Amino acid sequence: MPAARDDDEPKEPGVRPVDPVLSEVRFLTVAEVATVMRVSKMTVYRMVHAGELPAVRVGRSFRVPEQAVHDYLRAAFIEAG
Repeated sequence: MPAARDDDEPKEPGVRPVDPVLSEVRFLTVAEVATVMRVSKMTVYRMVHAGELPAVRVGRSFRVPEQAVHDYLRAAFIEAG
């Protein structure tokens, strides 16, 4: 009989293993995004609902991946001159 591997252990029903890449993602609250972008929380909510800024819903609140905020700002940046 082959030796048992870690992934052969019984799992709790409904519990999935943590994706190592996803565990590295840092999520920001709407208030934190608003502070970083120097806009109101309502502006962030509008951006999320319009699909301009990706977000994950956690209960009744939203969390935005930090990298998505940086990507949005980088793409929106225009050089004057």
